[in-house]
Amino acid sequence: MNEIKNSLTEYAEAFTSGESEVLRELREYCFAHYKNSSMLSGFYQGRLLSMLSHMIQPRKVLEIGTYLGYSTICLAEGLAEGGEVISLDINEETNHVAQSFIDKTEFRDRIQLRLGDAIFMLPHVAGPYDLVFIDADKQNYSNYYNLVLDKVRPGGFIVADNVLWSGRVLEEEKDEDTQALHEYNQMVLTDDRVESLLLPIRDGLMVVRKLL
Repeated sequence: MNEIKNSLTEYAEAFTSGESEVLRELREYCFAHYKNSSMLSGFYQGRLLSMLSHMIQPRKVLEIGTYLGYSTICLAEGLAEGGEVISLDINEETNHVAQSFIDKTEFRDRIQLRLGDAIFMLPHVAGPYDLVFIDADKQNYSNYYNLVLDKVRPGGFIVADNVLWSGRVLEEEKDEDTQALHEYNQMVLTDDRVESLLLPIRDGLMVVRKLL
């Protein structure tokens, strides 16, 4: 993944409040032990997710794609009193690592990690949700959106990561993942049940607010 990175984004990061010690430790652990460390939300995007969560103050957050739990913890930082995060992932090994870091936080009793295929789990996950974060296999983004939209409360949000896909969405010839992300962007733009804002941050975040 090629992040949107230049001197201005570095300046922005320099003037952004810091992450918690657990998040710093998790980020460093990821970089040291995983070749695909770019899958981690990372510092700047993590601070954005935390800020969005604080602004929304959700009671229920649904995350599709846990990886090592960095974004999970960031989303939990803004929970309303009594709120919870449910995070779905299919990888048992990374799920175990995520749980080990979540257990070090004050949110350990407010985060549920559920292991399995999200396509089959989502119909059985009860809403309503105030905030949904999608960061999983790209070819299922549209499926995930269609499965969760009815579970999002009016005025609630869906945020999807990697929607610029290192700029490959601009290419005429698109592989399957790129085409799926391009179609996802097109779908939410034309869905009159929501309004959308694509943020050119890191690898692209599509923010959707449910209207109806």
